[in-house]
Amino acid sequence: MAVDLSDESAYAVHWAVHHYIHPGDAVILLHVSPTSILFGADWGSINLSISFTEVVDEDGTTTTATKAFEQKVEDDFDKFTALKAVDLARLLREAQIPYKIHIVKDHDMRERLCLEVERLGLNAVIMESKGFGEERRDRDGKLGSVSDYCVHHCVCPVDVVRYLDDTMVACKPWLTLRKRIGGGGHFAEKGE
Repeated sequence: MAVDLSDESAYAVHWAVHHYIHPGDAVILLHVSPTSILFGADWGSINLSISFTEVVDEDGTTTTATKAFEQKVEDDFDKFTALKAVDLARLLREAQIPYKIHIVKDHDMRERLCLEVERLGLNAVIMESKGFGEERRDRDGKLGSVSDYCVHHCVCPVDVVRYLDDTMVACKPWLTLRKRIGGGGHFAEKGE
């Protein structure tokens, strides 16, 4: 499962536990954490971060940032990411589904997800969709989202779980969760 530690990802994990994962399945929670370093096979690593020299503290005091401060901020973010991933895995743990948490860092989340899916030899990917749809489409008509990219570039089937908020359910009460049929899924009508 590709997760970004959002409410939508938590919903996708919940949906997968209740509607997709079968006894004997194992799950890898895959998260790509953003980084200011661009990794490349030919050019090594390039630091893309904006260097800053002054930081304003909560009390309004201005201090000079150091590499140690920048490292502390990154370490704190890594700890937060790990804790959120463990929290997402709670449903898997409670359902006694074997799982691993796999966190990698990269500048390009979409491409790295697809590369990790291939490298790990996954049979399927379940991920969330923010549900932005056409509002986020660019001039070429392409969605440009992580889930859209993965659907078109991953080496295995990708099931995208749309986050159903209260507004969507109220507007379309017939809309329920996707059901897996064969290699794909569809939106099922109530009672199906």
